[in-house]
Amino acid sequence: MSSLERVLLRDMQSSDLRSVADIEHASYSVPWSEGTFRALLRRRDAELVVAEFDDAVIGYAAFWCVVDQGELGNVAVTDAWRRRGLGALLLMEVLRRAERRGVREVFLEVRPSNEVARRLYERYGFTAVGRRRNYYQTPAEDALVLRRPVDLESSGTVDNA
Repeated sequence: MSSLERVLLRDMQSSDLRSVADIEHASYSVPWSEGTFRALLRRRDAELVVAEFDDAVIGYAAFWCVVDQGELGNVAVTDAWRRRGLGALLLMEVLRRAERRGVREVFLEVRPSNEVARRLYERYGFTAVGRRRNYYQTPAEDALVLRRPVDLESSGTVDNA
């Protein structure tokens, strides 16, 4: 059994927030606060998922929806678990949960310079549908808006991204 097969995906709990905030701060130049995650945990339209290995949180994904549209907020993985397929595993879990909620399409924003994330999203069927000018700060950059229909039949397979 590979280490990825031993990863547990589960709902985020308030007891996970410190670990999630640590991963967030290590992953983003303008990170969300622990309070942002706490507020998302209270929202009925949001789902927050953590990836756990040997009782340690090693990644997370935040997703919310309005009627039949979903938004993938953030996905992040600890340095030690990058490029091992965990991001893809979290992405597929978000898409499964979106489908259960009746979501028909999922959107996200990504930095054009974030080639690793863009390749992951493109591999799982996301396509560019727009650009948000000056969306990111530190450094300033546009965001590519990506969209994907929620159709798990055509979602691809998890590989070691």
